[in-house]
Amino acid sequence: MTQLYDQNFPHMSPVWGRIFPIEAERAEGSYIYATDGRKYLDFTCGIGVTNTGHCHPKVVEAVRQQAGLFLHAQANIVIHQPMLQLIEELRTIVPPSIDGFFFSNSGAEAVEGAVKLARAATGKQAVIVFTGSFHGRTAGTMALTTSKTGYKGVAQLLPSGVYVTPYPYAYKLGMTEGQASDYALNALEELLVSQIAPHDVAAILIEPVLGEGGYVPPPAAFMKNLREICDKNGILLIFDEVQSGFGRTGKWFAQDHYGIVPDIMTVAKGIASGQPLSGVFSRLDLMKKWPVGSHGGTYGGNAVAMAAGVATVRAMRDEKMLENAIARGAQLQTGLRKLQEEYPQIGDVRGLGLMIGSEFEVDGKYQKAKGLVKNIVKAAEDRGLLLLSCGTYDSTVRWIPPLNVTENQVNDALKIFGESLKQVL
Repeated sequence: MTQLYDQNFPHMSPVWGRIFPIEAERAEGSYIYATDGRKYLDFTCGIGVTNTGHCHPKVVEAVRQQAGLFLHAQANIVIHQPMLQLIEELRTIVPPSIDGFFFSNSGAEAVEGAVKLARAATGKQAVIVFTGSFHGRTAGTMALTTSKTGYKGVAQLLPSGVYVTPYPYAYKLGMTEGQASDYALNALEELLVSQIAPHDVAAILIEPVLGEGGYVPPPAAFMKNLREICDKNGILLIFDEVQSGFGRTGKWFAQDHYGIVPDIMTVAKGIASGQPLSGVFSRLDLMKKWPVGSHGGTYGGNAVAMAAGVATVRAMRDEKMLENAIARGAQLQTGLRKLQEEYPQIGDVRGLGLMIGSEFEVDGKYQKAKGLVKNIVKAAEDRGLLLLSCGTYDSTVRWIPPLNVTENQVNDALKIFGESLKQVL
């Protein structure tokens, strides 16, 4: 480590968990370069942020140009062109009924905004979420998060009005996808009879691919029935696409796999290739019920971040990154399933596009796999591959390479992973 690191790292707040002891100097494409000269194949993407790879040249150039025009132009005061340009681009990739756009800085802010919008539009307060959910670490979003108690720390006195129902996590439930769908739908219907009446529920909030909770795509039948339950009961449906959006699953948004449209959706992470930007997107008729001034933010829709967002969408489209995500995702899942044949401790391989989870078990129990997964991630890091874990029990390795990752890079990752499994298992 450098002297700069040695002198200043001890003063960083330890609330940040330390996953890798890496002092990064620069990054490009699928790689991070450390100050000690080591090169790492980055299959974390800053937790699903750098979907276009590190320092995509078109994004870098857009940031440079915009920095010389406007660093900050507050949205209440002036309307800057990057905001208008990004709205224009977004209107080509979201469903036509999603025609209202609000911008903020982080995923948690977007989720808070979506819930505020739902409550303002319906006049109702209750929100239903799912087991394994992660929606943020602000007070409001901690109340909506159920993937780990650790995300709440000692902050247990949180906003009320949140109800939890099972996510159709087939592997964890020990069911087929059809059985898991029926189980989760029946549980939701019972919740609406036993705990909170539909006329008091503002919204049902769901990740269309469970993120931190385990990288779990829900059955398509479940999602279609969920839409019907919301429509039947006058409940708004919110999709948290913070991690699953902007090409991560091989489509612009995970909802596109199910053929249904939410009333409200939240985005962040991959929207601007690493610049702080998030959004609440909804039907404009709902947004018109949001009282003027009841929501906002000084930095929301920052001009430089918006310019990066415009460049990100255009780069994804022009370079066919969604198509590459589908091809490389199939390659990655095929490789992982071959390893599963050799190592039965891999209990499940699942995912959409390049949002893939490989879940482990010890003695047939995923609840015992945390230490094993930690050792596998460390062994991969030692060989130059960065991976993350997820799930309530940290039993899943999540695969989040950039959407422009190459065939050779996926093969390299699979080789390193195989070597790591051989060492640890």
